[in-house]
Amino acid sequence: MATSPVETVTTSADKAKLFLAVAFVVAAVAGFYAFGRQGPLVQWGVLLVGLVLSAAMVLVSEPGRQFIGFARDSWREVKKVVWPTRKETLQMTAYVFAFVVIMALFLWATDKVLEWTLYDLILGWKK
Repeated sequence: MATSPVETVTTSADKAKLFLAVAFVVAAVAGFYAFGRQGPLVQWGVLLVGLVLSAAMVLVSEPGRQFIGFARDSWREVKKVVWPTRKETLQMTAYVFAFVVIMALFLWATDKVLEWTLYDLILGWKK
């Protein structure tokens, strides 16, 4: 079931939530460096907490909810994809390699014919 695209107006509350999320990221990075003397466990804890708070703040805003809906729809579409079997994949890979080899031989032969025509016949430069 496909959802129809709906345009929503971003409210000032959503803008404030997104601003707060950016502030949490900035505070998390600043805290990571500010707590450098406390040890790596505290540093990474402060960073992780700030990033989780930021993600939570984004996800409760309207753009965050739209993103969650988009991600769910995308995952549903990925489940519908019919992936090739191992045999089909190997066959197509072999076809591609064969085409590359044939094309390389064709281009090499074309190059040699043009080289012979230009240098030996037209210009008379013998090697």
